[in-house]
Amino acid sequence: MISYWKCKDGFNEIHQWKSGCWIKVTKPTADDLALLKERFATPNFTHDAEDIEERPRVDHEDNWTMVFVRVPSKSLDEDGEPVFSTAPLTVLIRDDVFITVNYYDNEVLDDFIRWSKQRRINNCKGYDLLLSLMLSTSVWYLKYLKQMSGMMSAAEERLEKKMDNDELMRTMGLGKFLIYFITSLKGNATVLARLKMRLRSLPHDEDLFEDVEIETQQALDTASIYNDILERQQETYSSVIGNNLNRIMKTLTVVTILLMIPTVIAGYYGMNVPNGMEAHPWGFPLALAISVVLMALCYFFIRHSRIFK
Repeated sequence: MISYWKCKDGFNEIHQWKSGCWIKVTKPTADDLALLKERFATPNFTHDAEDIEERPRVDHEDNWTMVFVRVPSKSLDEDGEPVFSTAPLTVLIRDDVFITVNYYDNEVLDDFIRWSKQRRINNCKGYDLLLSLMLSTSVWYLKYLKQMSGMMSAAEERLEKKMDNDELMRTMGLGKFLIYFITSLKGNATVLARLKMRLRSLPHDEDLFEDVEIETQQALDTASIYNDILERQQETYSSVIGNNLNRIMKTLTVVTILLMIPTVIAGYYGMNVPNGMEAHPWGFPLALAISVVLMALCYFFIRHSRIFK
């Protein structure tokens, strides 16, 4: 679907293209791409824009500047649990033509349009529009990271009460999401570095560019910190699980040793050979008493020795 947006007191949709407007292409069909090719002579970028694994970069082709950035996205799985990921967003710029192509659902672009209307911004086009979209992208990274932080805290509280496999798997999933965010933010930072060299000779809002750099670096630092914290938590959980397993094994070992004593005595007592106690009326109680005394002495020895500490 192709829509046209003009910036006047925020971005508002218009019916046809005008110079300097934003051409917003969402989940384009073959006809949409053919129309862009015919009317604006766009380069062949279809396969790159559609590739979910496409890396952030800046390309130049036939006077077009193509910028690939990765934007965050959020969905729900079958169990209603949030799933965070990133997807490519393609931006094409040439003279007074500005095109964004997005094959995957995300909240960045629609939220940016709502924000522009609230702030009643004007004259946002060209590279300033690109920088504004990248700023909005970084803000959404921070929003999702804040949600991840809440999920990490909730999982930690539940794991403190009970070690559960489902909670451990959730923490592993959060670690995967954070790796996606860190990798994408590093790529976006590289794109900013490339743009910084190119924009030296082009008119642009320097304060806006600085804001984008700050927000992108802040999102990257935040994701890295959360990832480090999660790794420490997982190491702690592994240590706790190992300690609990060692404690259980120690208990089972002590029980096994104590049960061996009456087993040995019963074995000697029950041998099919004369032992002087087979006809004695106190034979069984005596064997039982010996077992209890030896078990108590063994338990006392184990309890006060360093063997199982």
